[in-house]
Amino acid sequence: MTAAPQTPFVVIAEFRVKPGALDAFLAAAQDDAHHSLADEPGCRQFDVVVPEAGDSVVFYEVYDSRAAFDAHLETPHLARFRQAFPPLIVEERPVRFAARQHP
Repeated sequence: MTAAPQTPFVVIAEFRVKPGALDAFLAAAQDDAHHSLADEPGCRQFDVVVPEAGDSVVFYEVYDSRAAFDAHLETPHLARFRQAFPPLIVEERPVRFAARQHP
């Protein structure tokens, strides 16, 4: 008998970006997203989304499990992003966690 698969762990992060800083913020975000997908076997999806208003950026991340996300927190690419983004934002909104139900 095999164990039931784990429900994917979803992370939603949102940042309000300073005027004129969007390109620099997106460069840092895209580096983190690229390396998360390329270097972390537990990262299934990492979308960097700019809503139409254009003053915020949303990350939609999907991991195999909470443990896979916890491993992400220790990566060099996240450390680079954490160092790069503070002067580029007005606000970092509280991170939301969820369990993906479909697909």
